[in-house]
Amino acid sequence: MSERILDASALLALLNEEQGSELVSAALIDGAVMSTVNLSEVVAKLSDGGMPASAIDEVLASLSLDVVDFSRDQARRAGLLRPSTRNAGLSLGDRACLTLALDRRQLVLTTDRTWASLAIDVEIQLVR
Repeated sequence: MSERILDASALLALLNEEQGSELVSAALIDGAVMSTVNLSEVVAKLSDGGMPASAIDEVLASLSLDVVDFSRDQARRAGLLRPSTRNAGLSLGDRACLTLALDRRQLVLTTDRTWASLAIDVEIQLVR
């Protein structure tokens, strides 16, 4: 199994059938995981787009996605990433994703190009 960590933007690229969705689909087949914080971001975006809660639940249930609880320790460490990632404009969700990747020493899939310039010990793959 080749686990990958998905950022919310990567999963949204798949759900919206955008460029790079094939990489996210392959990662899901290989056992990709996502933080509960990033899952919340995905749900918020879909909801903002007018998708009803029942449809969101159905779409997410159809994915082979392992969702990992955001722990107290991860919350602390994500907060500590703030000073070094502030200039890149990273959100709490972004830092939660990076913290999970640091914990698991796994590659992160994202669409956010600013992540490529981060000075952090995480391998980043841009899906588009």
